[in-house]
Amino acid sequence: MDSSKMSSYLSRLSPIPAFPDYTGPYKVGTVDVEIPVSELEAPSAAPEGVDNIHTVQYRMFYPAVAQSSEKRISWLPNPQRQNLVAYTRFLGVGSMLAEFLSFLPRHLHYTTIPVHKNATLLEPSTENKRWPTMIFSHGLGGCRNSYSYIAGSLASHGIVVICPEHRDGSAVASFVRVPEKQDETTTSNGRIQVPYEKISHDVTPEVYLAREAQLRIRCWELGLVHQAMLAVDRGAPLTNLNKSTPSLDQFAGKSNIHEPGSIIFAGHSFGAATQTQFLKSTYYADVPEVAAIEKPIFTPAKGSDIRQQITENTLLMLLDMWCFPLMAPNSAPLFNLPLPVYADKATAPGGKAVLAVESEHFFKWTDHLHLKARVLSPDPAAKVVTPQLFERPSGIKMSEPNLFYVMSSAHLNQSDFGILFPWVTKKIFDAEQPERALRLNLRAQLQMLRDNNVPVARTSAGDLVDGTWFDKLDTFNRENGDPCKDGISNDQAIFDKSGNNPVDFWRWIDVIGLGNAEDKKTTENKVEEGEQEMKGELDPSEGAPVAPPSVTRTESATAA
Repeated sequence: MDSSKMSSYLSRLSPIPAFPDYTGPYKVGTVDVEIPVSELEAPSAAPEGVDNIHTVQYRMFYPAVAQSSEKRISWLPNPQRQNLVAYTRFLGVGSMLAEFLSFLPRHLHYTTIPVHKNATLLEPSTENKRWPTMIFSHGLGGCRNSYSYIAGSLASHGIVVICPEHRDGSAVASFVRVPEKQDETTTSNGRIQVPYEKISHDVTPEVYLAREAQLRIRCWELGLVHQAMLAVDRGAPLTNLNKSTPSLDQFAGKSNIHEPGSIIFAGHSFGAATQTQFLKSTYYADVPEVAAIEKPIFTPAKGSDIRQQITENTLLMLLDMWCFPLMAPNSAPLFNLPLPVYADKATAPGGKAVLAVESEHFFKWTDHLHLKARVLSPDPAAKVVTPQLFERPSGIKMSEPNLFYVMSSAHLNQSDFGILFPWVTKKIFDAEQPERALRLNLRAQLQMLRDNNVPVARTSAGDLVDGTWFDKLDTFNRENGDPCKDGISNDQAIFDKSGNNPVDFWRWIDVIGLGNAEDKKTTENKVEEGEQEMKGELDPSEGAPVAPPSVTRTESATAA
């Protein structure tokens, strides 16, 4: 490419993308953690394909002291050149252009996350003097940084968020430090690369097997991450191979992770499917039909910490959950069991402990939505979701799940990609205002936590611009009806199910009546057929190549 063509191309690139500041009252700190597997007590046997996975890696987002002034971190993980090549390929840009972009000292190279690296943890202000804690699992093409806006936003409201990076071939690229080879250069300074593995979206037995193999690795990693969290909180001496992170001692005794049911589990797309299988595999480990599965997804040992942690009170957030991996014939017994929140126990909270948020594109994937409604119901084996499914034998009625969608949004809008690559979601998926999608997601996440007695800060007034109404206990300006400058502590409008739609671009989805239509084909058959049509949404590299923007402004910076 000659210099004139290069200049022409560069002039078409948007400026460096920028994340908006987090809206919670707390500053946000972050640390990068990579711990040798050998130092952790795995709750399950290692699955196939993990011989070169010597560590577990995650990024932690947490409330930081008000005086925090440490530098921001780059959104693009190190090594940046290899990660940039991987991202441009994942987003559908041709390989030659991907190699070219990797040498440009702009755009993603200089995009930073509005957090403070290695900042001091804020002392918890909660009643038990521990911060609520979440584990968030990424989707296809993600990594530990890919959901920084969601994770950082929650941290700014008082939640510690752990974002693992999966080494199953679903991350855009991952680099595993080899503990005993940190001084060698033969493996990129002691690291082994795990590249993104392109798996067909054709529905074949081989594809089901491949996705289940990934789920086994992902769930094994989640079990190890949980063990790492416990060890850090107990002050155990662990080796953090990320030398840019100081001691983890400041986090000892500060996270609410020991009480059964206290950890919040969340994920996007494949990550949401992962958390669903992780919770079910753990909670129902002793159920005969699950124990009889020939090749189980995850089998935690009796008495293991994770078996004690996951209960019927475990909260679950599912963003655009991708249901195809749940449908593998091998895992049918697991599919037919409900989420733990629907257990036939008096203490089970039912659907109020589940939040599922769809993009408009996933909402319009009708057959997939019908299947998802069954997954979110008390009886996934039932062909149609009926009111009777939510009635316990005792006569007590369980609440339905919180299921909503964001209008004019695409699958990538549930992650950082909507803000960083607005031209992709606009040009290919006709999605608008990526910040709005994340803002509405945050409102729902905070309210779901409040409804389940998790202490979080007030929803910011700036996040209420899409509409709301106020609880009588909240202060508001009586002259114009606007919320007070501090926001509100009970955002009931975001969960309004009256059909009055008080929040713009936010719609409730009623699961009653969804499921199998009167048709010769099952919902599962139809979802399998739709998998090919939706492959470009799930994996942009499967769609048409994406051209760079022709504008010279960052759309996300001007979004309302």
